[in-house]
Amino acid sequence: MAAEILTREDLAIFKTELFQELRELVHAPVVQSRKWLKSHKVRDMLGISIGTLQSMRIKGTISFTKIGGIIFYEYDDIIKLMEGSRKTVKRS
Repeated sequence: MAAEILTREDLAIFKTELFQELRELVHAPVVQSRKWLKSHKVRDMLGISIGTLQSMRIKGTISFTKIGGIIFYEYDDIIKLMEGSRKTVKRS
């Protein structure tokens, strides 16, 4: 097997390409891969307690599907709920 010699220039090119790929990964949009979320994930997204989430279900504020003993929420519904409760601040 023949030895291959790397130069400083080769390493500099590699470094540049590596940083470029890392930048693209860091700035890539986050894609939600799951359509259905469990309660703990929804609570984390909304920053609410178990009781608040239950109250939202009872009042009909948030839609859900229950299969067996597990409650699921549709990701798009949670995003719509979050966007609908957005408030604007008036500056004087």
